[in-house]
Amino acid sequence: MAVWARLAAPCGWLRAAGLLGLRSRGGAARACCGAAPLPALRSAHRLPPWRLRVSVADCAQPSRAKGEACAPRSSLPVAVKQEQAAPETVSDLSAAKLYEDWDDVPPSSALEEISEEEAVKIIADPLLPPQSSTLRDYVDHSETLTKLVHLGVDLSQVEKRQKAGQLLLTLDFEKDITKILLFLKDVGIEDSQLGPFLTKNPYILGEDLEALETRVAYLKSKKFGNAEITQMVSRAPYLLLFSVERLDNRLGFLKNELGLSVKKTKDLVIRFPRLLTGKLEPVKENLQVCQVEFGFQRNEVQQIAFKTPKILTASKKRLRQTFDYLHNIMGIPHNMLTRFPQVFNSKLLRIKERHMFLIFLGRAQYDPTQPSYISLDQLVSLPDEVFCTEIAKASIQDFEKFLKTI
Repeated sequence: MAVWARLAAPCGWLRAAGLLGLRSRGGAARACCGAAPLPALRSAHRLPPWRLRVSVADCAQPSRAKGEACAPRSSLPVAVKQEQAAPETVSDLSAAKLYEDWDDVPPSSALEEISEEEAVKIIADPLLPPQSSTLRDYVDHSETLTKLVHLGVDLSQVEKRQKAGQLLLTLDFEKDITKILLFLKDVGIEDSQLGPFLTKNPYILGEDLEALETRVAYLKSKKFGNAEITQMVSRAPYLLLFSVERLDNRLGFLKNELGLSVKKTKDLVIRFPRLLTGKLEPVKENLQVCQVEFGFQRNEVQQIAFKTPKILTASKKRLRQTFDYLHNIMGIPHNMLTRFPQVFNSKLLRIKERHMFLIFLGRAQYDPTQPSYISLDQLVSLPDEVFCTEIAKASIQDFEKFLKTI
């Protein structure tokens, strides 16, 4: 490139960049006037390259009049003038000038102080408690808990069960819970009973769906009908938490210990399915108490257990107290107790009050071979009004007055 072209290039670059149109601090407008005189170019050509300097002032000067050609600012050679004067730079634009041109306001700093009025207007989302003793603190933050509440689940009861609250907080309603709800409906649990059912057994929500279906299929293979399975699951919510092996072992245990047939064993667990989910130790102990302490024969124990299976899981202390009063105080023989085993499910206080009232009236007769015989079933199962008028032949007021004397 020719020397004059190289010297004229800075003016063209500045004009292309738009810097020549900006105002300097002094406010004078600069315009490019053209290239330097040829002698100056030649003189500059004889200088070393690093001595060559081109400034905005050398190539631009104010116009004298409109349409007048530009003239050199000085008669000195360009090279000499470049050595004497330092190059002029474009002034920096102030921040205020830039903010005038920008639409956006400058961003605020995180450390900037704000007024109390502005602080009050700030609304922050409530923090999720890292630890809490109640699920109530999580309901507003958990879609799963909210939907379970709408379903009728009592979270105040659920949180009392070991690790049940932690389980619910880890589950997704759509992904984990919906399929279990559909399964329970297929089993026969009504929509209105889903909430109470899950309140009693929230752990079923964490069970594998295939495992649950396998347990239902096992019950059906043992000839339990759909309605019977529904009844069993409703009365014993934990039933489907037991594996097929445990269910099979429980059925075998009851059949062998009680000496019942397969049909009677099935009928027994349908009426009292908690025999399949409760502990086996109380069952063994109560069977031992009936035979050894109470003196019932094995066949009598079978009849008592089949008619009143609840006796197998009852408190041993309460059983002993009830048997002692019936057999030793009232004089009821074993065969009569075997015939009416439901008397063991009654409250001992009710038995005492009614028996003492009948003694007071002279009507305490429990021998079926004697006149005015009163069965044990009539003694404990009838309401007070019916018992007084039909059995005791007295008024309810007389019975209430008598109770105040004992």
